[in-house]
Amino acid sequence: MTFNQIVITIALMALGTILTRFLPFILFPANKPTPKYITYLGQILPYSVIALMVVYTLKDVSITTSPWGLPEFIALAYIAVIQIIKRNNLLSMISGTILYMFLVQIVF
Repeated sequence: MTFNQIVITIALMALGTILTRFLPFILFPANKPTPKYITYLGQILPYSVIALMVVYTLKDVSITTSPWGLPEFIALAYIAVIQIIKRNNLLSMISGTILYMFLVQIVF
């Protein structure tokens, strides 16, 4: 890349970052009520994203060859139990990832 292309790329990335940070505050100021569809999306999207992550994670798991998807399903069951007990998304995801990496690299 030339120097001009580098400068333009950095400027566009900075502009994109600034827009994504400030645009919600511009579109939905604090003195106005938040639209109902935005509130609805804020309630439903986290669960949709988690479901999408689970489907994406398990899409290539083969249950017909060794290790028959055991690391994935053990980690998934662990995450579900931790989430039910602790109700902490970050704890569930981080500890589940650590367990999965341990299972894949050490056990299986």
